Amino acid sequence: MTSLFQYRVHLVDSPFWAFAIHDGHQVDPAAEQFILLDETQRLREEDPYTASMAELPVNQLFVATSRFQLDINRKEEDAVYLRPEQAWGLNVWKDTLPSTILQQLYEEHKNFYQQLDNYIQHTIDKYDFFIAFDVHTYNAQRISEEEPIDKKANPQINLGTYYNDEKWRLVIDKFIESVQSQQLLGEAIDIRENVKFKGGYLAQHILQKFGDRGCVLSIEFRKDFMNEWTGLPYQPIILEYKQLLLRALKDLQKIDAYGV
Repeated sequence: MTSLFQYRVHLVDSPFWAFAIHDGHQVDPAAEQFILLDETQRLREEDPYTASMAELPVNQLFVATSRFQLDINRKEEDAVYLRPEQAWGLNVWKDTLPSTILQQLYEEHKNFYQQLDNYIQHTIDKYDFFIAFDVHTYNAQRISEEEPIDKKANPQINLGTYYNDEKWRLVIDKFIESVQSQQLLGEAIDIRENVKFKGGYLAQHILQKFGDRGCVLSIEFRKDFMNEWTGLPYQPIILEYKQLLLRALKDLQKIDAYGV
């Protein structure tokens, strides 16, 4: 059976991981005929360019399949958006989505998490710990592209840390300190914890199973690096965000003890 879910993994000699699980835009031909949304509608709620930002010298896992086909950042029963309330009020599928495709997507979800567990366990076996950068983006202009951004309610970077064990506080604080020591286009960076998001299912799953041996930093960039309505990217900001993550990675690599 041909897989309906595509992702790529790049393994290196490192206890660090970089995830970009919502970067993908692909819809498999077997499912595409049943989807109601066009590419522009899907792009609005995907996390474009996160794979570019997360392309760091660490273990990488980047998803190519659109979250509108299978969202692995949600538990299995919610991973296919069958109801509008699961998808920002959008009707994603025609009524005729075959049960065979639906069941295969659920099976792909299960298989992915089994493989992910193997990767994380292997990292723990080799290094005794792991640190993951779980890179996402979020929209701050829900009404229109002319809408002024409410910066008080929408930090430039929302850092989801809620599900981490308190023993990893040193790592979290070091990441925040590193970001705050940098600038974006010559200005200070507004990074706050758990304001918009606390960490999705991927982080929750990993931490529930392996939280005593590692930390997941769910990094949500406000979509300042693109026009969130048209998808037009602002490449200089994308490059700056990648450099920001690279600098933070180097700062975390300097920590001697990880509390394990």
